[in-house]
Amino acid sequence: MQVRGLLLLLALMLLAATSEAGKNKKEKVKKDGSECEDWRWGPCVPNSKDCGLGYREGTCKDESKKLKCKIPCNWKKKFGADCKYKFESWGGCSTQTGVKTRSGILKKALYNAQCEEIVYVTKPCSSKTKSKSKGQ
Repeated sequence: MQVRGLLLLLALMLLAATSEAGKNKKEKVKKDGSECEDWRWGPCVPNSKDCGLGYREGTCKDESKKLKCKIPCNWKKKFGADCKYKFESWGGCSTQTGVKTRSGILKKALYNAQCEEIVYVTKPCSSKTKSKSKGQ
């Protein structure tokens, strides 16, 4: 009987400790955050060159903040790092232009970025012909 009581007491103490820890985390978020809810964020500005680590500035009423951000160096800079698109498969190669094309539909605009709804990208056709042969 005493063992059960001891285990029950231990379980209650553990439960109380974890719920208190959860409250502390929530309070920290509120202290670090702002009460302003209408933040306007600018584009991610790299620290050097045109990609890599950088920051974006945000304003809300009289407050301003800077957030760390990153622009991948292999990113399509034409679209901006805050515009995410879902692309179709590449189309066939045009013999007249020597390029193939595909389109992308806007999937997500981060930080209220101004993004085009549909974008088109091209790339040169491959000079090699790929064959899909299966070995037997």
